[in-house]
Amino acid sequence: MDNLKIWHKFLETIKSQVSPVNYKAWFSKIKLDSVEDNQVIFSAPHAFIKETLTQRHLPLMESALAEILGKKVGVEIIVKTLGLPPQDPEEDFFQPVQSKTSILNPKYTLANFVVGPSNNVAYAAAQAVVQNPGTSYNPLFIYGGTGVGKTHLMLGVGNAILDKAPHLKIAYSPSEKFMNDYVEAIQTHKMGAFRAKYRSLDVLLIDDIQFFSGREGTQEEFFHTFNELVGKNSQIVLTSDRTPHEIAKLEDRLKSRFAGGLMIDIQPPDFDTRVAILRAKCLELKTNLSEETLQLLASSFDTNIRELEGKLVRILQVLKTQNLEPTTENISLHLLTAPKSSLKIDPKQVLTTVCSYFNLTHKELTGSGRQKGLVLPRHLAMFLLSEELKMTVERVGQILGGRDHTTVMHGRDKIKQLMTQDREIQRILIEIKQQLDSQQLFT
Repeated sequence: MDNLKIWHKFLETIKSQVSPVNYKAWFSKIKLDSVEDNQVIFSAPHAFIKETLTQRHLPLMESALAEILGKKVGVEIIVKTLGLPPQDPEEDFFQPVQSKTSILNPKYTLANFVVGPSNNVAYAAAQAVVQNPGTSYNPLFIYGGTGVGKTHLMLGVGNAILDKAPHLKIAYSPSEKFMNDYVEAIQTHKMGAFRAKYRSLDVLLIDDIQFFSGREGTQEEFFHTFNELVGKNSQIVLTSDRTPHEIAKLEDRLKSRFAGGLMIDIQPPDFDTRVAILRAKCLELKTNLSEETLQLLASSFDTNIRELEGKLVRILQVLKTQNLEPTTENISLHLLTAPKSSLKIDPKQVLTTVCSYFNLTHKELTGSGRQKGLVLPRHLAMFLLSEELKMTVERVGQILGGRDHTTVMHGRDKIKQLMTQDREIQRILIEIKQQLDSQQLFT
């Protein structure tokens, strides 16, 4: 099969497995560069696209190629201009993140945001911002605990404004994304492009602003970005796990500006709201559960929304594996027998689960290969073995191919750091832990 046919088949496969937004933002921008015996090389026009594909979509790319080629191959992504018309270097640096739709997850809308007593005021404020962006409440500062729906509401605002006015420039940026863009702009001497990108927006959505704490350079830059946007009536929406005045090492001038708009909190959902959330999740999953079952689940998990939905998905997966119907009786039995303590599994299960999640072999995970796609899985394995199974770093090093204990400590600590800043790492850890948790039911 020649490279052109491989390329077309690859695109067809990927297009069927990712959303149109992700396909357009990432996969449509790369080209097939070469196919060797066990290595396929793609070209990306920007380092930003290369890093995103490497960190988030490499297992999917490898799986698609294995299906096409009939064998397992490695994937490498290099940066090339791909014959595009010459661009100003600073414009080239931020071109991938200019698309207003590529950075708003269409899954989160105001229409599917479940409203209850814990969040109805915040929802009303969000609706007001959509009707009059830049004038009603600017900034809109939404705060509350983990998993109560802050990000959903923020993205719902962005998507609703985009539906009304598709011509507007809207950007969603987790705080770590803004910080990383700022640092990279400094390192590459492209601050002009950075400022042009963020200060030309009509709507800026910044998630988890509390992570700006102690970042003096980032705060300085955001202060001026904030003033520029508010000065031209661009809408700003911010989320945080606490009020501005409770964020340590946040400059007073930023606290004052954040509090100058509308600050509104979202509380954990009450019982009726939890039932409504579960009902909405069942519609999304195309699963029918009785009202009695929904109430049983809602009363069993007095937790945040993310955990509540995660528990529902986990239970349904386990029952499906056991060929059991999701009846009230079966779910009740699951709730009675589900493990309450921390993970009680052996190291082999951890390695097997990590390998399965990232589509790796045990040899690749524990071997001496240094491909970039192996770094994150190994670090996650080090973290899980050290933190969840309470194993010594020396023992973890032995299990992972005889690695030095300092290497294990570095990998473990890297995940500890990322899990407080990176939502993607948080999501991956949650999903891997859910898989491990499910395995306990069969031991």
